[in-house]
Amino acid sequence: MSKNPEQVSWPVSRGLFGQFSSWLIGRRTDRRRLAIAFAVYHVIVARARQPILYAEWGVPDTPDGRLEMIGVHAALVMRRLRAEGEPGKVLAQDIFDVMFADVDRNIREQGVGDLSVGKHVKRAAQTFLARFFALDPGLDAQDRGRIAAVLERNVFNRVVSDKGAAAAEMAEEPDPPAPGMLALAGYLLAEDARLAALPGSELLAGRYAVEGAAEVAPA
Repeated sequence: MSKNPEQVSWPVSRGLFGQFSSWLIGRRTDRRRLAIAFAVYHVIVARARQPILYAEWGVPDTPDGRLEMIGVHAALVMRRLRAEGEPGKVLAQDIFDVMFADVDRNIREQGVGDLSVGKHVKRAAQTFLARFFALDPGLDAQDRGRIAAVLERNVFNRVVSDKGAAAAEMAEEPDPPAPGMLALAGYLLAEDARLAALPGSELLAGRYAVEGAAEVAPA
């Protein structure tokens, strides 16, 4: 399976596949199937580490902020895989497993004791799933304000209006989302559209490469 430029230029973790060899054996899953999941996860992380997300749109460049961006990009891929029936469901589960094996590894590297790691990973997985489903209605409706409100809550723990700038004139409404979160919401809509246009056979084979860098979407 050939690598795309994003997989070559931005490795997720040095020797990531090898580091999880014991996990792979424990899963008793076909190595090619997991290789595809790793290939897609590499691109998810590469997309999540685009500098514009942090430098211009205001996502905190911290472990939590980076994990948040990995989560939203993974959510978009898993959302796309729903259209691919049982093979898509299997790949989505494999990507989920790879992502949280990586979370497990990172938590251990931060010095968390073995007895507590499982609780941290379980909490992170539950949070991811809740945020995954929270994004769905806004993506379905292509409602940038609604997506931005979810992002504000997830990234900054702030409650804002999902009605956009017009909410500023309504005293009973919270503040509108920050411009950076509106830009990020527009980018996620564009990513969702690009993934929708990607042939399912390509994604299922691990050939996921969304062309072009993130850009600020027009208001």
